[in-house]
Amino acid sequence: MTLQRMDNVLIVVDDLEAAKTFFVELGMELEGEMPMEGPWVDRIVGLENVRCEVAVLRTPDGHGRIELDKFHAPAAVRAEPPNAPVNTLGIRRIMFAVDDIDDVLARLRAHGAELIGEVAQYEDTYRLCYIRGPEGIIVALAEQLR
Repeated sequence: MTLQRMDNVLIVVDDLEAAKTFFVELGMELEGEMPMEGPWVDRIVGLENVRCEVAVLRTPDGHGRIELDKFHAPAAVRAEPPNAPVNTLGIRRIMFAVDDIDDVLARLRAHGAELIGEVAQYEDTYRLCYIRGPEGIIVALAEQLR
């Protein structure tokens, strides 16, 4: 048996609408939304009486997905301080390849995203930056140079 693919990354959020808007503005497509609850969900996640809303977004190429979950019950738990720095242990960021880093950055700033450092160039290969979006989510943008 071999690994087939990475299916999705789960991000638990408090403001589902803001997170969806952010990722749609980034260029992801809303694949679906649904409420989730019941014994089967409880068994999978190891919690009792789970009630949540789920939104799944996919990259335009159809290969990458993000699952955004808003837990109504049990309430979500904050495991780290808000706006944790990039060197905090655990999953820190998701990186996306973009065509025009300046355009994407401007569009996301209109939705509250903040540049963490600065847009920097790596050799003659990439322009890169880290931004913080809703819920403190860190997203890296990479523009391949021609």
